[in-house]
Amino acid sequence: MHIVLLCGGSGKRLWPLSNELRSKLFVDILPSPAGGRESMISRVCRQLESSCLTDSTLIISHQDQANITARHTQGKIPVIGEPYKRGTFTAAALATLYLQSFRMAKNDDVICIAPADVFAGEDFFSSFQLLPDILKQSQADIALIGTRPTHASEQYGYILPGGEERNSYAPVTQFIEKPEAAIAETLLQRGALWNCGVYAFTVEFMISQIEKMGLPVHYDQLSSLYEVLPERSFDKHVAEKAQRAVVLPYKGVWQDIGSWDTLCAQLDSHVFGRGGISESSFDSYIINELPYPMQIIDVPGIIAVASPDGILIANKNNSNEIKARLGSLPLKPMYGEATWGSYRVIESSTEDENTTVTTLNTTVLPGKHMGLRWHRAGCRAWTVLAGSGHLLINGQVTQVTIGNQFTITSESVYSILAETRMVILEVRIGEPEDENNILFENEDWNIIVERAGSHETKQ
Repeated sequence: MHIVLLCGGSGKRLWPLSNELRSKLFVDILPSPAGGRESMISRVCRQLESSCLTDSTLIISHQDQANITARHTQGKIPVIGEPYKRGTFTAAALATLYLQSFRMAKNDDVICIAPADVFAGEDFFSSFQLLPDILKQSQADIALIGTRPTHASEQYGYILPGGEERNSYAPVTQFIEKPEAAIAETLLQRGALWNCGVYAFTVEFMISQIEKMGLPVHYDQLSSLYEVLPERSFDKHVAEKAQRAVVLPYKGVWQDIGSWDTLCAQLDSHVFGRGGISESSFDSYIINELPYPMQIIDVPGIIAVASPDGILIANKNNSNEIKARLGSLPLKPMYGEATWGSYRVIESSTEDENTTVTTLNTTVLPGKHMGLRWHRAGCRAWTVLAGSGHLLINGQVTQVTIGNQFTITSESVYSILAETRMVILEVRIGEPEDENNILFENEDWNIIVERAGSHETKQ
C-alpha cells in the first residue's frame, strides 16, 4: 500500500499564526509526548513511524511549501511539489502517476490518500493497513474511513452507511457535505459518520478516473498541463460518483483542527510567549510570537494572537470568521521557513514606484546552506549578528563571523553555509522580487561552490 498525504491550504483559518508559506500544519504548538512542542505534520510523521508506514508514504504539497514540509518531517518522507493548487483530485492524480512512473506501482497496488492535517489517536494510521483487504473482500471501488460524530457539526462532511457487515465495514449509501444543523442532527440519529477524508483505491481505478477527465496518464505530461487545469475535488468528482464504496468506522479520537477553538482544546497552556491572563478572563488564550508583552484583563473566552503577520483578537467560538474576513486579500507572508532555516520580515516600506526597502532577520541552521541563489536587481546588505560560516558570492568563498558586513549586488550569485547557528540582519533595497530565485540546491556545499564557478564562467 502507498500512502499519500495531501498538504494544502491558504493559511487563513489560523491567521496570523499561519500564512501562505507556513500553514497550520507547520506551527510548533501542540504538546509532544517526548516533551516540548511539535507541529501537526510532525505529529502525523511520528504516528506514521510508530505504525511502520513511513517508508510507504509520500507527501504532495504546493512547491512553495515543499522545503518547510521536508524540514518538519526531517526528510523522512518524500515531498512532491505541485506547481499550482488544483484541488484534491488533481493532487491524487499527480501522486498516482508519480508512484506508477518512479515507484513502479502496479495496477492492483492500493493507494490511500489522506489529509496531512489530520489530528487523530495514535492508532489512526494503523487502521489504514486494513483498507487493502477491505477493498479486496468487498470488491468496492473505494474504501473510506469514517468516525463516530461527537455532536451535530455543520463543519464536517458525513457518510451514511448501510447495514454494518460481518467484517466491520459497511456499504456507503450517501455522502452529505457540511449539512445544516437540523439535518446533521437527523444524520446522527441514522448512524452517519464524519468523513475523515481518507480514501483507498487501486492504481487501476484512479487511472480510469484520470482518463474520464480527459487527462494524460503520464506524470510529466500532467505536470506540464497543471497551470491550465481547473480545480477539482476528489470528494465531488470521484467519491460521490463511485458505484461501490465502503466505509470502515474508526472509534478513536479524530478532529479537524481548522479553527482557533478546536486548536485551543488541544493545548496544555493558556499563554504562549510573553503575556498574562487575569483570573477573571477564564478560558482565554494568548499566543504571542512578538517580543512585546500582551495582557488580557476581565475578558473571558477570547483568543489573542500576535505574529509578524498580524494581530487577532476574537471570541474563540466565532474565530473561524477570520477566513471570510481575510477573503482573497493578497497577504504577503512576513515569516517563512525552509530546510536551511527561517526568516522574519521586520519592516518593509516603499520609497517610490520602483524601490522598496525591506529589513529581515534570517536564521541559518548549523551545517545548512541556502542553495545557490541569483540576486537579480538592487542590493542586499548583510550583517552577521551571531554565529559563523562561509559566504559565497560570485564564485568567491569567504569566512564570516559576528560583526562582518557584506553587500550582494545585482546579477550576483550567492549562498551561505552556517558552521554554527547564524543570525543575519539583511537590508534589501530594490524592486520587489521573487524569493525563490534558486539556481541549484544540493546537500553538498562543495558542489554548490563548483556550480557557482560554472555559472560565472557562463556569464
